[in-house]
Amino acid sequence: MAASAARAVLLPASRRRLWGFCERLLPRGAAGRPLYFGGDRLRSTQAATQVVLNVPETRVTRLENGLRVASEDSGLSTCTVGLWIDAGSRYENEKNNGTAHFLEHMAFKGTKKRSQLDLELEIENMGAHLNAYTSREQTVYYAKAFSKDLPRAVEILADIIQNSTLGEAEIERERGVILREMQEVETNLQEVVFDYLHATAYQNTALGRTILGPTENIKSIKRKDLVDYITTHYKGPRIVLAAAGGVSHDELLELAKFHFGDSLCTHKGEIPALPPCKFTGSEIRVRDDKMPLAHLAIAVEAVGWAHPDTICLMVANTLIGNWDRSFGGGMNLSSKLAQLTCHGSLCHSFQSFNTSYTDTGLWGLYMVCEQATVADMLHVVQKEWMRLCTSVTESEVARAKNLLKTNMLLQLDGSTPICEDIGRQMLCYNRRIPIPELEARIDAVNAETIREVCTKYIYGKSPAIAAVGPIQQLPDFNQIRSNMCWLRD
Repeated sequence: MAASAARAVLLPASRRRLWGFCERLLPRGAAGRPLYFGGDRLRSTQAATQVVLNVPETRVTRLENGLRVASEDSGLSTCTVGLWIDAGSRYENEKNNGTAHFLEHMAFKGTKKRSQLDLELEIENMGAHLNAYTSREQTVYYAKAFSKDLPRAVEILADIIQNSTLGEAEIERERGVILREMQEVETNLQEVVFDYLHATAYQNTALGRTILGPTENIKSIKRKDLVDYITTHYKGPRIVLAAAGGVSHDELLELAKFHFGDSLCTHKGEIPALPPCKFTGSEIRVRDDKMPLAHLAIAVEAVGWAHPDTICLMVANTLIGNWDRSFGGGMNLSSKLAQLTCHGSLCHSFQSFNTSYTDTGLWGLYMVCEQATVADMLHVVQKEWMRLCTSVTESEVARAKNLLKTNMLLQLDGSTPICEDIGRQMLCYNRRIPIPELEARIDAVNAETIREVCTKYIYGKSPAIAAVGPIQQLPDFNQIRSNMCWLRD
């Protein structure tokens, strides 16, 4: 029974990586700052007030210690409740890099009230799921349970983040677990390339470091490092208790006051400032001719999610789209790049991404190519980027806007993704943006604004590049850099 319980509880590592993928698609960053859009072209929100959707209200209450309680009651028999904390690997330094992720692993290893076995059995007997993940700017602990078990779920979450024993034996055991996880990550070439991309784009800054941390840190992290991280970052103003499903906001508020109202006040000291991270146009190349395929990511510096140009870049990202050889009808896809790629057999797959943080971001494309087609594929990608800056059409933009709105709505299916959306947006914008308002702002984008914004962030800019595999055909960086201004057939 204990073994089955472990399967229900211990899921942090896989979810950390899932979060890393999703953050390239959905809003992130700008924690605690309201979303704003500058200029007349993005200020049109009147349409939002004329649209009425059958969506429950998201209620928000702030406790005296700064903790925010946010919930959406959809009357389901199940609910998801979690703690979204404005603290991730970006707040670490070179010496303690990996602490946030290590702490996530330690969360389910026992508290002063519950041993690890007790915790696993309690979750299993409730029919619940307990989970956690770490990103570069956020740490999350959440539970999915029956609505009637909401009080127990909140109490367990409170116990985990406030009373974890962080035992020496458990710490030593988790070192090996994390080192094995690192070996697994190194076999996922997409993850490897994106870590390299961050390392070169944000070199010598916090965003350039990995979430897991280097091997030497994992082997040397002490209990004091974990305790210091908790007392420094787990403060009321940086935490959101979010819930969705069959949840009463008043009940959730009372539970928050009881379990968090006094304890988080004991964490003294100023909230650490967000470490600045500067983008650098540069490259990392890891050539290995024995590999069957080349994996490449190219990106320019984008913006945080509270920036006026965010929506335009999201639409532009959707315009580029993604493609895989397994897709049917490649020549008939709306993405021009997908049509060109399919027609010329230029790559096995590509995926556009828009990874945003509080004050910066990466907008670009990840591709997997044959050795002989790397240069041609990159040429077509840059040519398509230049087309966004100069000649994108209204019909293309209209399709991309509809697809973007559809994808956003489809991802809000169930209490868990809705709860994640609430927690994330509360940290990013200090409120949850109503769907009609978001749709109105997407609708305000047109071809002219796409051309204007893409020119601002893509045209003439120096990109960051990370490439792994048989990449001898990859053009010189200076040539790639020059092609960001003008491409000749």
